[in-house]
Amino acid sequence: QVQLVESGGGLVQAGGSLRLSCAASGRTFSTYAMGWFRQAPGKERIFVATISWNGGMTYYADSVKGRVTISRDNPKNTVYLQMNGLKPEDTAVYYCARARASTVVTADQRYDYWGQGTQVTVSS
Repeated sequence: QVQLVESGGGLVQAGGSLRLSCAASGRTFSTYAMGWFRQAPGKERIFVATISWNGGMTYYADSVKGRVTISRDNPKNTVYLQMNGLKPEDTAVYYCARARASTVVTADQRYDYWGQGTQVTVSS
């Protein structure tokens, strides 16, 4: 069983930065791609970023491209989401997830394990 635990969320002013972390249990972390998604109140969960098993490939949603960086540290079983230039529209619960694949994946149906989420609130 894989467990994912996010941390690093909080309240930040517009233009600020946050670094989200997602710690994974299990010995197969480095085999799979990982992703970050977010869900704003009253809206569907949407894709934010994904990273391949070795960090060699990344892919971002257009809405965050240039402001967000996904990375991973396989020996630490951790994936990160560095968010800069935050906007009020970035306010959401952010979830990390493990893909059923080793390469970048954007569709949430292709992820099989999810964390509990961490709240990010950006004030204007």
